[in-house]
Amino acid sequence: MKNFFNKFIPRRPLPSRARVNEQLKHQTTALYEMYAGIFGPDKVVLKAVKLDALSLMNSENTGERVLALQKLVFEDPTMEKIPTLQEVPEILVAIEEEIASLMARRSLEDRLEKKINDKMEERHQEYVREIKMQVLKEEENNVENPQTLKKYAMLEVLEQKKLTKSAMEITRPETLGEIVGQERAVEALRSKLASPYPQHLILYGPPGVGKTTAARLVLEAAKSLKFTPFAQEAPFIEVDGTTLRWDSRGMTNPLLGSVHDPIYQGARRDLAETGVPEPKPGLATDAHGGILFIDEIGEMDAMLQNKLLKVLEDKRVSFESAYYDPSDPNVPKYIKKLFEDGAPADFILIGATTRDASEINPAIRSRCAEIYFEPLTPKHIEEIVYNAAVKLGVALESDVAALISEYTIEGRKAVNILSDAFGIALYRSSDHEKVVITHDDVYKVVQVSRLTPFVNLKAAKIGEVGKVFGLGVAGYLGSVLEIEAVSFAAGEKGKGRLRFNDTAGSMAKDSVFNAAAVVRKITGEDLGNYDVHINIIGGGRIDGPSAGTGILAAIISAITERPIRQDVAVTGEISIQGKVKAVGGVFEKAYGAKQAGITTMIIPKENEKDIPQGHLGLEICPVDNVEEALAILLSDTEQKSA
Repeated sequence: MKNFFNKFIPRRPLPSRARVNEQLKHQTTALYEMYAGIFGPDKVVLKAVKLDALSLMNSENTGERVLALQKLVFEDPTMEKIPTLQEVPEILVAIEEEIASLMARRSLEDRLEKKINDKMEERHQEYVREIKMQVLKEEENNVENPQTLKKYAMLEVLEQKKLTKSAMEITRPETLGEIVGQERAVEALRSKLASPYPQHLILYGPPGVGKTTAARLVLEAAKSLKFTPFAQEAPFIEVDGTTLRWDSRGMTNPLLGSVHDPIYQGARRDLAETGVPEPKPGLATDAHGGILFIDEIGEMDAMLQNKLLKVLEDKRVSFESAYYDPSDPNVPKYIKKLFEDGAPADFILIGATTRDASEINPAIRSRCAEIYFEPLTPKHIEEIVYNAAVKLGVALESDVAALISEYTIEGRKAVNILSDAFGIALYRSSDHEKVVITHDDVYKVVQVSRLTPFVNLKAAKIGEVGKVFGLGVAGYLGSVLEIEAVSFAAGEKGKGRLRFNDTAGSMAKDSVFNAAAVVRKITGEDLGNYDVHINIIGGGRIDGPSAGTGILAAIISAITERPIRQDVAVTGEISIQGKVKAVGGVFEKAYGAKQAGITTMIIPKENEKDIPQGHLGLEICPVDNVEEALAILLSDTEQKSA
C-alpha cells in the first residue's frame, strides 16, 4: 500500500524551507493509505479519474494533493480551491474524521453482511433437510403400483383415438352470413353487443333457430373491432340453465363458485390439515371479460337467479365461510383476497329461452335488452338443408330439401334428418365418393323416427260457407285455427239454440256470445230463429279472445250462405259494438298463416304498427270494425267447393 502512494511523492531533494511541510506530507500520504485501505487502490484511481483528481494526486504540491484527497473523501468534484499551508492542518483533521467515519461504517456493514450470510446458510440447510424429508415421505407413500400404472397407460392409449367431427359440428355456421332467417335478430344482437358499451341480453325464440351460434359469432366479430371492450382472448362460457341449482351450503355452485371447507373432501390436503377453507371461483369468474351464455335461463332456480342479479350489479362474486379466520397466518394470500375482495366477474350476460317473456324474472329482464328470434319458414329450412349438404359433400335428389322442410321448423332438426338420410344413402351406395340422398332415404328416416308433417297446407282458392281461418299462438309459433259454423232454421221461431264445443275454453265462448250480439246489428237477423253450431276443428283450447272476428264471420256466412275466402286468415277481438280490438302475438300469428299457405292476413287497426307490411310475403290488412273485415272475407264471386 505504501509503495502505491509513494510513487506520487516527489523524489528530488527537499529544499530547506520544505522541511517545515514534511510532516504535513507524511500525514497526507498516511490518509491516502487509510482511504485506499477502505476501497482498494484500483477503485481509488477510478474514483480519482471520475472526480478529475488524478493529476492533483500526482502533483508535487502539498496543497494540490490535499485538494485531491478532499475531492475523493467528500466525493465533491466542485472543489477547486487549493488550500494554503496554513489551511492544510485544519483540512487534514476534517478528512481524518470523515475517513474514520467511513471505516466505522464499513466495519458495521461487514459484520451485518457476515450475519446475513450465516442466516442464509442456516436457512438453506434447513430447506435442504425439508426437501430430503419430503422426498423420503413420497417414496414411502408411493401410491403407484403395476395395476395403477397399467390403467394409466390404457388411458393414454385411449387419448390417442379420435373420431371425426359430428354432422352438427361440420354444418354449424361459421359466419354471421350463414345464419338463415334471422337477419333482423342478428343485426339487433350485433348492435347491442359489438359496441363500446355492450348490454346484457335475453334472446327469445323457438329451439333450433341459431340463438347460441349467433351470440358466439357476434362475440368473435366484436373482438376484431377496436371500439369494443372485448379482448382477443375474451371467453365465451356456455352453460345450460336447467342444470344450475342453488346450494344453500355454498359447496356445489358451479355458476357462482364454491367454498370447500376443511371438513369437505374437496378441500386441498395441505389446507385441510391447517383448517383453512378454500374458495373456488365458478363459471361467472371464468367468463370475466367475455360472455356468459346461459341457455334456457328461464329454467334456472329462482334463488340462483337472485344471486346472479347481485353479481351483475357488483361485477364480483363474494365468498363466506365460518371457518375463515383473517388473522390465521396459515391462510395463503390468494385465499385472503378471495374472501376479502371477492372474485372478479365482469361479464356480459346473454340468456336464451324458449319461454314467454312473462315467465322470465322481471328483475333480470329489467337489466337486459330483449331480442326475438323468429321461427323458420319452409324456405329457410330448405336453405339450411342445401348449405348442410354442401358442407357434407353430398348431392340431393330434386325436392329433397322441400320434403325435409315439411317435417320440421327447426334448423338443428333438419340437419339431423339430413345426416340420418346421408347415412342410409352411404350404406346403400356402391360409390362412396358420389353419394346422392333420395326421397326414399328421407322417408325411411321419417318412418323410423315416427315424424309427422309439421306443415299442412290448409288454404284454398275456392271459398266455403261457414268456414273461416282464425289465428292462434303458442309460445313463439303461430298456427291456423279452422273455425266452422252451420245453421238451421229453428223448429220454433225465436227459440233457436247456439251450441259451441266447451273444450275451446271460456274465453272463446265469450267471443261466441259477443259475436251473436253483433250479428243482429250487422245483418238484422235474430239468431233466435236459427239453430247454430260452432266448432273449432281439433277441439284445441283457446286461451284468448282473438277468435271473435273469425267466429262472427263464420256465423254470418252460415246464416247468409255467403262463402268465405279460404286464402285469408283473421285475428282480432270483437266488441259488442262491432269494433275489432287489438290482440297479442300478431308477429307470431303471421308465421302460422304463412305455414298454412295463407296470402292475406286481417289484423286489428290497433296492431298495425306491430308488424311490417308485406311480412313473410303476406298482404297485411288492418281493419277498424267488423264491416271492413267482412268486406275482405266474404266473397260473392267464389262458389262453395264441392
